[in-house]
Amino acid sequence: MQSLQVLSETMSKQEKRNPSREPRHSHGFHFPIPHLTSRADTRAEYRRILGHLEFHSGLALLKFVLCLVAAVSIAFLPQYTGLDPAAQWTLGIVLFCGLLWMTEAIPAFAVALLAIGLQIMILGQPGGVMNREGDSAAWQKFVQPWASPSMWLFFGGFILAKASSRTGLDRSLAGNLLTLAGAKPERVLLVAMATTFVFSMFLSNTATAAMMLAILGPMLGSMKAVGAARAMILGVAFAANLGGMGTIIGTPPNAIASGLLGDVYNIDFLTWMLFGLPPAVILMTGLWWVLSKHVRLASFQLQDSEQDKNTAQPEVRSDHAPRWQRWTVLAIFVVTIALWLSGSWHGIPTAVVSFIPIVLFSITGVIRAQDIRTLDWDILILLAGGLSLGVGVSESGLAQWIAGQLSGLEVAPWAMGLIFGMLTLLLSNFMSNTAASNILIPIGIAAGAASGESIEAAAFAVPMALSASAAMCLPISTPPNAIAYASGQIRSKDFLLPGAIIGIIAVPLSTFWCRLLLSWIG
Repeated sequence: MQSLQVLSETMSKQEKRNPSREPRHSHGFHFPIPHLTSRADTRAEYRRILGHLEFHSGLALLKFVLCLVAAVSIAFLPQYTGLDPAAQWTLGIVLFCGLLWMTEAIPAFAVALLAIGLQIMILGQPGGVMNREGDSAAWQKFVQPWASPSMWLFFGGFILAKASSRTGLDRSLAGNLLTLAGAKPERVLLVAMATTFVFSMFLSNTATAAMMLAILGPMLGSMKAVGAARAMILGVAFAANLGGMGTIIGTPPNAIASGLLGDVYNIDFLTWMLFGLPPAVILMTGLWWVLSKHVRLASFQLQDSEQDKNTAQPEVRSDHAPRWQRWTVLAIFVVTIALWLSGSWHGIPTAVVSFIPIVLFSITGVIRAQDIRTLDWDILILLAGGLSLGVGVSESGLAQWIAGQLSGLEVAPWAMGLIFGMLTLLLSNFMSNTAASNILIPIGIAAGAASGESIEAAAFAVPMALSASAAMCLPISTPPNAIAYASGQIRSKDFLLPGAIIGIIAVPLSTFWCRLLLSWIG
């Protein structure tokens, strides 16, 4: 709520300095962006963007209690055949956390911490339902995901994003690319979407979308056709969503799927790009082709303006960073990505490569202590909580029990994969895609592994993660959508049809492409 007050005061001061300023929903492009630094999937952050009121604590408590009652009722009242006590308690924990994520009774990262705590207390306790031998170190398996390779890989991605933003390298590169696009609107749209897409593969899609829309602000303000401006804004937002599909660090669901697969089926950085990049590129190309029809006849001017200088930036940055720091960031960025992509050649694990930017940016002063404090720790906690839940689901026998129940259904594996993908897509449209992945991907892996082939686990998990990124039907579905809506030029219904079409195409496209690729690489 405090951020809303600060934003309101800032906007009021700007209006006093410029009383002739057009209203937010006029043809002029005014783009107030609150302080956004993360890939955050917490919808509490979205609501601050959209200007919604915060929940009262009484309502939050009521939701918490109702979620607990519902989870206990579903987990313990029915007589489940073949479900061990440990698996039954794990089912209750998963349902409880899933309902809390869906209803947002407490912040998403707090649910992740609660999940870890409940598993330690109930499953890891000596003499408990899953530790009857009294092993005093059994609880440690639920906190080990915090130091897993997926966590360090994602942390390395955060460091790269922070260094690029603090030195202004990302904004500089994006601005130069747009300048080279020329004067044709459809070409500018293509360059804007492609730049957003590529940046979102390695940087925060939230900050990337905010940065690109801020750079495009003067051009959008000069467009006389409202439909053209809407198409440009939607193109950037959706390109940011789709770009996250391309790499393991692009979005948390990717890291969750890769981490939970673990020893079942190892997916390195390059392999994930082979899975995620082709469907993402196809979807973005089709989207550009459709949107380009709306901007082809539009007129605009791509130039700096006073408004662009005053536009709130996606995060606090230093555009006056020394030139050597920008070159250092660029060099380390290129080296890191190259080592990630060539892991099968040099044999250095992907997570170990992440220490290159972490260490070098720290010792060169590009990343300072205050920058470390502003990293997206809530997302790392959310990721750790999801991986920890995956450990509980697997170790307690719940995954095997669910797989046994599903094996009785006479449905082809590819059809079951489509069902899980559609379910992930649907759930991710209404809640955090990270939380949806935390709930569904462990179940999908169990369903895939029920066939006895590890390759089936990957054939379920990877498309589910990609489907989570394709959920973009609502302003609150993803942070880039929320940022686009905050521009004042986009209506809620503008997301619905293109978002639904992308999602409906993305699920079967991802499912069949991943299965085809797995059949090739084994």
